[in-house]
Amino acid sequence: MLRQIVLEDSKEIFALRSNKEAMRFLDRPMAQSERDAIALIEKIERDLVANDGITWGICLRNDSRLIGTIGFWRILKEHHRAEIGYMLFPEFHGKGLMQEAIQVSIQYAFEKLQLHSIEANVNPNNLASIKLLEKNQFVREAYFRENYYFNGKFIDSAIYSLVKSDR
Repeated sequence: MLRQIVLEDSKEIFALRSNKEAMRFLDRPMAQSERDAIALIEKIERDLVANDGITWGICLRNDSRLIGTIGFWRILKEHHRAEIGYMLFPEFHGKGLMQEAIQVSIQYAFEKLQLHSIEANVNPNNLASIKLLEKNQFVREAYFRENYYFNGKFIDSAIYSLVKSDR
């Protein structure tokens, strides 16, 4: 189930964003406190209000506890394109939950948001994410060598996309 992320989710967001395994390929600083999680939730809300992004909490049916997130964190309105991002607590990996969430999100993007294409920027070592994208007809469009600097080292990026007409 996908639902709106609210301030009451700050403990789960902090736990997710400070989990080494969950953050392994995100290439962003880990949350240091629940205050960081609250700041992220507030940013998600601002982006939603401004129509610059939409991010949902992922929950199991009959349980409102947040187990992950998925959404379009960067919407480029003038290009009818958005960048998708997602993460799950490691104990929920490999159960098909993100597959369900990404299918619903893609449908929402093309039908409700009227997007033309969806982009995913992936750490090339994140084979599970690449497999998920390819299973959903995303195609690798680019590979940038050492284009992103994080934690004292340069990291490669793989860019995948899905065009509405490809579905």
